[in-house]
Amino acid sequence: MLTHNLGYPRIGSQRELKKACEQFWAGKIPTEELEKVSNSLKANNWEVQKAAGLDLIPVNDFSYYDQVLDLSMLVGAIPERFQKLASEKSPLDLYFAMARGYQKEGFDLKPLEMTKWFETNYHYLVPEFKEDQTFTLQGHKPFEEFTAAKKSGVSPKPVLLGPISYLLLGKEKEAGFSRIDLLDQLLPTYTAILKKFRELGAEWVQIDEPCLSLDLSDQVEEKYQQVYDHFNAELPELKVILANYFDCFGDNLDRALRLPVEVLHLDLVRCPSQLDDILSHQSLANQTLSLGLVDGRNIWKNRYRKSLSMIETTIQQIGKERVWLAPSCSLLHCPYDLDDEQRLDPEIKGWLAFAKQKIGELKDLKMIALTPYATNSRQKLQENDEYINSRASSTKIHNQKVKAAIWALKEEDYKRSSAFSTRQKIQKERFILPLYPTTTIGSFPQTKELRLLRSRFKKGEISQAAYTGKIEKAIAEALKWQEEIGLDVLVHGEFERNDMVEYFGELLNGFAFTQNGWVQSYGSRCVKPPIIYGDVSRPNDMTVKWSKFAQDHSAKPVKGMLTGPITILQWSFIRDDQPRSQTANQIALSIREEVKSLEKAGIRIIQIDEPAFREGLPLRQKDWANYLDWAVKAFRLSSSGIQDQTQIHTHMCYSEFNDIITHIANMDADVITIETSRSEMELLAAFQDFKYPNEIGPGVYDIHSPRIPKQKEIIDLIAKAKSFIPKENIWINPDCGLKTRQWEETKAALSNMVEAARLLRKLDS
Repeated sequence: MLTHNLGYPRIGSQRELKKACEQFWAGKIPTEELEKVSNSLKANNWEVQKAAGLDLIPVNDFSYYDQVLDLSMLVGAIPERFQKLASEKSPLDLYFAMARGYQKEGFDLKPLEMTKWFETNYHYLVPEFKEDQTFTLQGHKPFEEFTAAKKSGVSPKPVLLGPISYLLLGKEKEAGFSRIDLLDQLLPTYTAILKKFRELGAEWVQIDEPCLSLDLSDQVEEKYQQVYDHFNAELPELKVILANYFDCFGDNLDRALRLPVEVLHLDLVRCPSQLDDILSHQSLANQTLSLGLVDGRNIWKNRYRKSLSMIETTIQQIGKERVWLAPSCSLLHCPYDLDDEQRLDPEIKGWLAFAKQKIGELKDLKMIALTPYATNSRQKLQENDEYINSRASSTKIHNQKVKAAIWALKEEDYKRSSAFSTRQKIQKERFILPLYPTTTIGSFPQTKELRLLRSRFKKGEISQAAYTGKIEKAIAEALKWQEEIGLDVLVHGEFERNDMVEYFGELLNGFAFTQNGWVQSYGSRCVKPPIIYGDVSRPNDMTVKWSKFAQDHSAKPVKGMLTGPITILQWSFIRDDQPRSQTANQIALSIREEVKSLEKAGIRIIQIDEPAFREGLPLRQKDWANYLDWAVKAFRLSSSGIQDQTQIHTHMCYSEFNDIITHIANMDADVITIETSRSEMELLAAFQDFKYPNEIGPGVYDIHSPRIPKQKEIIDLIAKAKSFIPKENIWINPDCGLKTRQWEETKAALSNMVEAARLLRKLDS
């Protein structure tokens, strides 16, 4: 019985990689210093896993920005617009230009599109393909990492995203072909990569094919046989671990079991039922099964007895020599080390496990499974039982008042009092906005001074009065600037907020918070998800004070800014002892109370952000209906119970809407703002056949890049939008909040956006 890991966090326990990358981008450190930081992080990760006794340790799981972008660089899938830059700059400069865009030295290059990694809160850079796409092996990163790991004394296992998943996760940049047809061109390069690993001494290679969790066409399914037969023929001595995660193999199981691979990895956290299906399947021959028992996406301790039952069942069927133990997926989605948390409630801390502890859980499970009667095994099992039982019986978890409120909900609680057509007329008369009204999504740049201010206030170094005064000054200055450039609907800037989920979690009951529980969202963007451990309730107002202050200081409407129930759910580590829908409704009730308080305080427009709505959609269509039903109802619960004249906005980003557009409409927000800029309005194709009834703001520039949009490109994007949406229903806005940008970029970009709106009004007048 072997233990192995699919991938380890890479940002550093203190976000060392984030800080180094941002210094490098700012020109404050040279390439050598960035490489020094990355090499130190990799060496530390290998040492931690080696010390935990892992039999195989992943390499090539480290990335400066994104593992899919790494692969695009490795196979030479460089979009044509970057080719000239590639000839003039270093590979690292090219890499970051593809990730972030490049707008200097005469270049004006848009970055690759960014979207969600399946239904996680991690974002990857979408590969771009053309019909005559060629692939060549370029670069040395994975091979250098393998060599370095081997020299450090670990047993390295290269990790590589599989060729079919890589193609499926990309997109065609021109019509007339299917990207899966590029497989024949791609296979020789993949084969060259695997041969290089074999030459360096690799015995095992982990090939990730997470698209085996999706509904696949017969054509794509057959491609898997072609690919792995080819690898087996070309490299019969290289042993392949085929890793699938985030759901069952499902209809793809029969094909997966017939592939010539030595090990199949199963995500038994997301789909425990598949174990019985596989063990009883007639095609299960001599493959080893890697049991993904330790949750790679949440932070609760493993229930050893449940895992041991699965291990025992598998051993009885196929023998212990063919059983491996692993996390369910890469630990990229988990914080580093629970030992770094000094302020957590000790009782709650006892229920948790971060990446380092999860590796330890594999060691425990292996020991207990192989030597169940040994003293150490019985002690470990007893300790685990005590933690699991203490959580189940804790008085911190249950709030009967909250449970009663959920049970008392009626159908009318999920509806606005009038249809949108009625509300729209009332709202247009109330706000008297111009054609193409302009707004932003909510946040403005979080400067170093602001972050320091919040930190000092939390530490008690400055008084409440001093803190409030400085935040009010920042809000007033932001309002004045917005009025000066001519924005139509303003925002207060969210200067008092650390993170759009963490801020609300700190003000709600049922949440706990970490000091160093950082996980990567994209690039250098790290988040510290709250932990929902108990029933959720709202003891006091959360945003009314700041929103009222802002509205009192402007004659223009200032949006109240809230985070929606599904996003709070998705971007937290959520409890696993009750259905997600129940937790979502508890959060929705709390947001509903806040919406009512904002309305009472005179806030006329309230935005309830739901960027994670699409992210929560299950991977297989058969499971969609149930999720969409309760997720839409949770949003409607949070946004109803108010007057027709109060306008509800919502915001979604990096989401494909085509297949769920009717459900988006059923959310019944008066205005929805969405990301469309990186895809150049491609997402609006969802609105071609479906006539979206409400108002919509297609994001006209990408805030995840420092690149400043030109007025003409904004006008051109809105021209595309007009072919899908009536001009009377179009708003103009960035595609997301501006928290991560610098003020210089923000002011230039928004000024261009407002001027573009003015020009459009003249053209359409």
